[in-house]
Amino acid sequence: MGNLAIQPDFYHAFIRHWHDAEYLYADSRLANADQLYAYSAECGLKCLMERFGMQVDPTSGRPPKKDRIHADQIWDRYESYRVGSVATGYELPATNPFGNWSVNNRYAPDSHFIETDVDVHRSGTEIVKRLINKAILEGRLSI
Repeated sequence: MGNLAIQPDFYHAFIRHWHDAEYLYADSRLANADQLYAYSAECGLKCLMERFGMQVDPTSGRPPKKDRIHADQIWDRYESYRVGSVATGYELPATNPFGNWSVNNRYAPDSHFIETDVDVHRSGTEIVKRLINKAILEGRLSI
């Protein structure tokens, strides 16, 4: 693999995490489904943010440091790219469904994950999914 930077493909990462989360959710494997819903939402919003002006460093393949955040913070960060851009009609609800999520939950025991919390995160990811689909249908995002 070497030291070559891998250029991110936020859209395909979004889809991959979404599909895997859905499989795990259907199998009642809530801990990993929950993490993947959050990763999916993060990637989906970064996909839109890139479309709305976020620059990814071509040599490192990384977004700006201020955008290297997870689902618990990306919901609010997304607004800084959407506001004043061509993103009218791509608003998120004011309440962040991932406000109680943490990347550190990957270390939590299975008993930490309850279905109602996972359902909130799943619904948040579905909101992002609708925005992605809208951008594709309107020709603002090509995949």
